[in-house]
Amino acid sequence: MQILCVLLLLMLGMEASADRLKDITSVQGVRSNQLVGYGLVVGLDGTGDNKTPSTNQTVRNLMKKFGIAIPDGTDPKVKNVAAVSVHAELPPFAKPGQKIDITASSLGNAKSLRGGSLLMTSLKGADGRIYAMAQGSLVVGGFGAEGADGSSIKVNVPSVGRIPNGATVERSIPSPFQRGDTLTFDLLRPDFTTAMNVTERINDLLGPNTAYALDATSITVKAPRDASQRVSFLSMLENLNVEPGEEAARVVINSRTGTIVVGQNVQVLPAAVTHGSLSVIISEAPAVSQPNVFGEGETAVVPRSEIMANQEPGRMFRFGPATTLSQVVQAVNQVGAAPGDIMAVLEALKQVGALKADLIVI
Repeated sequence: MQILCVLLLLMLGMEASADRLKDITSVQGVRSNQLVGYGLVVGLDGTGDNKTPSTNQTVRNLMKKFGIAIPDGTDPKVKNVAAVSVHAELPPFAKPGQKIDITASSLGNAKSLRGGSLLMTSLKGADGRIYAMAQGSLVVGGFGAEGADGSSIKVNVPSVGRIPNGATVERSIPSPFQRGDTLTFDLLRPDFTTAMNVTERINDLLGPNTAYALDATSITVKAPRDASQRVSFLSMLENLNVEPGEEAARVVINSRTGTIVVGQNVQVLPAAVTHGSLSVIISEAPAVSQPNVFGEGETAVVPRSEIMANQEPGRMFRFGPATTLSQVVQAVNQVGAAPGDIMAVLEALKQVGALKADLIVI
């Protein structure tokens, strides 16, 4: 008999406990921004782009900037060069002169970026303005090798590399943090109960009507206008301990792996379940047909199949009522089915209204 293995997700199953405000919210307007650029990686050991028109054109344009004109019809031989897209994340409050990490990914058919160096590349934001300049030697975690007979081996992805502190910030992004006379906290997990608890906790500390919830996500707090006072004010608030609301009752099923995650507040009402298994076995035992000594026939193989079907008697189990997580696990385990069959049992319980939880299949 196979026993269902129920994965208890700690964040869903543990009792509610107080969390710091900084761990469950983000400050509205304090966010990172994505940057992207296009550049060339040079110095590769013959693993660059092979006859890629866009790379050839980029090399020609680069040489022209340095006063070198490549004659038309001449192949620039760019096997040591690769065209790459460069992307980075500009953190909030980043100032000119600070360094940020970048990632370069091959755009052509380069086999590897190992040993290459990125030439000066401008990184632009969604508004098309340049916010950082990138350049440096790539660190590639993957590698590949090929033999003369066509055999090859590859570890990780050698066509992607990183440059720690590879870009310098050239322009800062204005933040609404210092504007207005309020600050807004956005819950990472929207919940009306959590929003109410945050509001009450702040009002108990700073006085009535200091904070008010806009919806299940946003809580607005009156804040000082002075920048230095606002920083210390926010530092005090983000370290407040707030008790979040409990998760909604739900069961998540991964149909590919058979993993079942049961939340804390799942309940099962009284129900009866029967489970039986049917196994079919087909075996092949071919026989040899041998003709008589004086016959004119030929030796032949005659197929012979044996089919057996075995069905275990189904037993009926009574579910519930189960009001705790351990009772739900015990009730489901007694069915004695495989995880795939338990999925069908839970879906059936949901259909008849005996499973009091959201059933999510991924």
